[in-house]
Amino acid sequence: MQAREIKERLNSLIGEASAKEPSLAKRLDEINRWIKEVKPGSLTAKKFAIAFLLQVIQDASVWLTLQALPSREEQEFALEQMTPTERYWYTYLFPKWITENDPKFYIWKQKLMAGEFTQADDDILKSMAETIVRREGTFWRCYVADFSMATDLIVSSRQEKPLCIQVTSLNSDFARQKYENWKDTLQIWRIDRGLFLSYNPAIPEFVNQLVNMTLYNSDYLPLATYLKFP
Repeated sequence: MQAREIKERLNSLIGEASAKEPSLAKRLDEINRWIKEVKPGSLTAKKFAIAFLLQVIQDASVWLTLQALPSREEQEFALEQMTPTERYWYTYLFPKWITENDPKFYIWKQKLMAGEFTQADDDILKSMAETIVRREGTFWRCYVADFSMATDLIVSSRQEKPLCIQVTSLNSDFARQKYENWKDTLQIWRIDRGLFLSYNPAIPEFVNQLVNMTLYNSDYLPLATYLKFP
């Protein structure tokens, strides 16, 4: 989808949401005003901004489709076709994001448009996600969860209980403040448990170690627990 098509699709979704889901229409309108004066060519050159916009369009489309289903039974059936992590996103976190204040939104919008966003741990997260799927778990990854909710991956394992995790290569001394900020963010969004993982890329098989911790804690980490490892 090109930049011009993205703008057209956003306007279309705003119109559709206005009658059905005013809170979604308000959030989409905020995004639309953010990009309204940016020329299509300039917007296309901002690859992370485009990726974010495409994700939001996808999320809004799915959400509106779910809300348009005529009965609760049909909604439940549609949700059952999703993975546990996808279902958690569309039934809990995404609705929160469109209805509640996002204190970080204005900050990361500026960074995306300025081209200041980087994905330093992208390869690690991709390797983790691939390993989780091979081990029959599921994951969800999106920009809103990352930017606003301090969540790199939402993961579920055998018991299908989603767990929000953040991954960092910072050593334990420097990770302490980041951990405290992460925990505060999860609590603001009423995410009831989370896992903060620091890794050392010099350690052999560190990705498997991260995945082991993630899948185990997805099943067994108690509520109201925000675990830092190591």
